[in-house]
Amino acid sequence: MNITFKNQEEEKEFIKEQIKESAKQTEQNESINQIFHELNSMIGLEKVKDLIYEIYAFLQIEKMRSEVGLKVGAQSFHMLFKGNPGTGKTTVARLVAKLFQKMGLLSKGHLIEVERADLVGEYIGHTAQKTRELVKKAMGGVLFIDEAYSLARGGEKDFGKEAIDCLVKVMEDKKDDLIIILAGYPDEMIDFMETNTGLPSRFPIKIDFRDYDVDELILIANKMVKEREYTLSEAASRKLREILLDEKISEPIFSNARLVRNLIEKSIRHQAVRLMSRQTKLSKQDLMLILPNDMVSAVENGAKNESIIS
Repeated sequence: MNITFKNQEEEKEFIKEQIKESAKQTEQNESINQIFHELNSMIGLEKVKDLIYEIYAFLQIEKMRSEVGLKVGAQSFHMLFKGNPGTGKTTVARLVAKLFQKMGLLSKGHLIEVERADLVGEYIGHTAQKTRELVKKAMGGVLFIDEAYSLARGGEKDFGKEAIDCLVKVMEDKKDDLIIILAGYPDEMIDFMETNTGLPSRFPIKIDFRDYDVDELILIANKMVKEREYTLSEAASRKLREILLDEKISEPIFSNARLVRNLIEKSIRHQAVRLMSRQTKLSKQDLMLILPNDMVSAVENGAKNESIIS
């Protein structure tokens, strides 16, 4: 492309703008790479990662098509996340918000996480008001509704139905700068989508978050302790495996990485109590090492019943 400039000043300004645009593009690419690095560093979730990359590739190609004058179709990016607790739904939603902001699909890229109590009011008209306020707060980002199926559990006279109706309208009216993600247990979410005829067609992207297997949970545990500068002894790691296998068999709804986090955090606290009872000087290794008895203490004190959001 040949460009003729009136004078040197005009040429300098043009070069400055080109450099600025190039730097902006480099910064955007680095940010996107960082987001994918964070996504890829998550244990498991291979199908989820593939789908997120598929969406990214689609947006990139749509941008290229637009730049050369080809048709670009309207696309909805509202999503449905189905999975048990602790399978990474909230973390992935947060990364999706960041990715879409970097790609220009969302203006802010923040995540507003809500549940039934945040949406459903106590009298006629209150629910619509609360929903509108939350939508306003979420504009430019992602409105993430966890345990969304609870909106339909109160029967015909419950205000949850009003919240659903409001959301259906919002998804059409505000789709240019808002993405809504509904999340919850797989079976319950399937039933929930049947409560309003307008829901299924408004969620073209459906992502299944499967339970982690025990090997993946052990990797997650090791990652957690490493981030906190602790280590699991080989015996503690074996004990953790036994606990997880038992939980998978005995619990109807397995809480995956949430259970692992609870166990690790409990074990760290019980390691502290154990070390405080020692009369000798503690080495760096002593301060880092988690033993099987620490892990057993975590189970005996009911770590699985604590509610720590992942």
